[in-house]
Amino acid sequence: MSIVVTGATGALGRLVVDALLTTVPAGEVVAVVRDKEKAAALAARGVELRIADYSRPETLAGAFRSGDRVLLISGSEVGRRVAQHTAVIDAAKAAGVAQLAYTGILGGPDADFTLADEHRATEQLILDSGLPYTFLRNGWYTENYTANLAPTLEHHAVVSNTGDGRVASAARADYAAAAAAVLTGDGHLNTAYELSGDTAWSLAEYAALLSELTGETIAYNNVPAAVHQEILVGAGLPEGFAAILVDVDEAVARGRLAGTSGDLARLIGRPTTPLAETVRTALPTA
Repeated sequence: MSIVVTGATGALGRLVVDALLTTVPAGEVVAVVRDKEKAAALAARGVELRIADYSRPETLAGAFRSGDRVLLISGSEVGRRVAQHTAVIDAAKAAGVAQLAYTGILGGPDADFTLADEHRATEQLILDSGLPYTFLRNGWYTENYTANLAPTLEHHAVVSNTGDGRVASAARADYAAAAAAVLTGDGHLNTAYELSGDTAWSLAEYAALLSELTGETIAYNNVPAAVHQEILVGAGLPEGFAAILVDVDEAVARGRLAGTSGDLARLIGRPTTPLAETVRTALPTA
């Protein structure tokens, strides 16, 4: 039996492998990756590599073994993920894996925004497969915001259409630690976890925090959805992706990403990483 992480060279996958290696021998960890060279650092740590691609079902036939515990990290290609995930689920079922954990989205079947559509469909596919499952319904990563710090600080403004909505975000490493916990522990089969940070915050509070940490005035500009769409497209984002981000902001305004169930902190055995800590780490040092 091995613990298998798909998408292991991605931002979340690498952190999951890091977390696993703090508790289990490297020889028990398998990384499913598309690019062997990109995964060289994992191989150097003793992690077994299996080369496969979500978009090439024939490559997935050898990705899993009977009794493996598998983490399916959701694909990044919005619009193609149901087909990709179906290929992984089919391969996992054919191999007879002991657990299929999946990184979905907060709210699961109740999530009513566009980005959740493929996650809802994937959860249903897993249920229909009959495989023992664990649903890791991840809330928003704090890094989704800190990744855009450069333009935010350049323009001295946080721009969104979230209104007074709140986000219970957590650091990506927190979600990775939770995934490692359910892959190595017992009692997690056929269970869904609603994972989010301990504290929900608003974009106005985020702007105030940036002002405090930088010593500069960072405004919060709440704009209509159509205006935000124009701004994002004007900044170079594809129109379809911009529409998804605007739709997520509308979901935030409705409270869809504000839930604080406590599941994440319980799984990782500590409080989730505070917003200020992640922001402080991401701020430019010079």
